[in-house]
Amino acid sequence: MKRLAIMASVTTVGLAILAVLAVNPAAAAASPRSAAPHTHQMGVRGALAPAAVTPLKYQGGAVEVTPAIYISWWGTQWNTGFSTGGYTSAQAQTYITGFFGNVGGSTWAKIDTQYCQGVAIGTINCGTSGTHITNPTGQLKGTWVDTTSVPLNPTQSQIQSAATRLMNHFGGYNANATYFVFTPHGRSMVGFGTQWCAWHDEPTSGTNMAYAYMPYIPDAGTSCGRNFVNKTNNSYGNGYFDGFSIVGGHEYAEAVTDPHPERTSTNFGWVTSTGSGGQENGDLCAWPSVMFFEVLAHLWSNSSLSCATSY
Repeated sequence: MKRLAIMASVTTVGLAILAVLAVNPAAAAASPRSAAPHTHQMGVRGALAPAAVTPLKYQGGAVEVTPAIYISWWGTQWNTGFSTGGYTSAQAQTYITGFFGNVGGSTWAKIDTQYCQGVAIGTINCGTSGTHITNPTGQLKGTWVDTTSVPLNPTQSQIQSAATRLMNHFGGYNANATYFVFTPHGRSMVGFGTQWCAWHDEPTSGTNMAYAYMPYIPDAGTSCGRNFVNKTNNSYGNGYFDGFSIVGGHEYAEAVTDPHPERTSTNFGWVTSTGSGGQENGDLCAWPSVMFFEVLAHLWSNSSLSCATSY
């Protein structure tokens, strides 16, 4: 899984994303991917960001040409409801689905469309060659409450199983889909909030399912983006839920451009280099020192050789 410097053009993002967008600028230390049990996680805030201008290179694998998103609310807690920080779990779900439901067609998601598949390994700019990632509207295809019991500290294997249940619930493997697993308040994999905020991956055998794990991000406090942009909270959840859109968008954009990071080097999509040291489009831009007015992951653009929130 992997991580997010220019202000987004928010007029095309949709009303729900406009509700998610921040209203206050903020400053904080930048953070790259930090050491953790996974090779594709978004690190917590606080470390130094990569200093060099490092373009992404095509590694020969597939990308998600027509991105789709499926969400699993894993655990009965999402049905019974819970509250944290003065907000309900239902408000968290509204914030999350508002973001993912309107990301398609936005100028932010358009950043990924400069990347493609089917070109020579080592390509930096696709131009008109290859098959490009597209940016359709309506990318959120379904949400589902998985009432299977959630362990206090689920393992990666258990999270992968939850993603598989989600995939099967919605008709089986879709090569263009990312399957997101959200766990409720107080139930997260060890390392959350201290080593990483979220991650994306694929199984090392069987299906090539691209999946992402999102713990209950506000549980990590400022380490994973709470009040990162909005210093005060509003009724919609701006401020308290800032991390959901920053971290969730980070993992989404990375899975679209590099959905298969575990098999072989030729399965990788767009990374700076193959192997555990390779950075994805979010990694190069995670936790910038200034977020301006948007609660959006900052993503690397080969076109401008810089981090961006629109294209």
